[in-house]
Amino acid sequence: MKLKCAIGGALAGVANGFFGAGGGSLLFPVLTRWAKLDDKRALATSVTVMLPLCAVSAVIYVLKNPPGLLSVAVPYLVGGFIGGFIGGRIFSKMPVKILRKSFALLLIYAGARSFFG
Repeated sequence: MKLKCAIGGALAGVANGFFGAGGGSLLFPVLTRWAKLDDKRALATSVTVMLPLCAVSAVIYVLKNPPGLLSVAVPYLVGGFIGGFIGGRIFSKMPVKILRKSFALLLIYAGARSFFG
């Protein structure tokens, strides 16, 4: 099972590095099916795993792109930290059924924007 989970993590890392995001959406089914985590723990764990994967991707992007990338990113980082704090507080109180549907709607929206945009 650990090998399966490591493969799932590797796929999440590749998706995150390739698309700049999205690895967590691959981890959720891996964590629920292979690691047998309940939905809330799987969502929380995928967020925890994605932090270092995003950090690695960010370092690579910064090194490969022109200077000034960080100055553009700072306002988004500030807003993201605030939103992450608020979302984390709400997450702990949210019923699993609503979390699943919200996550599915987010994926559908993102997919539609990518496909049609």
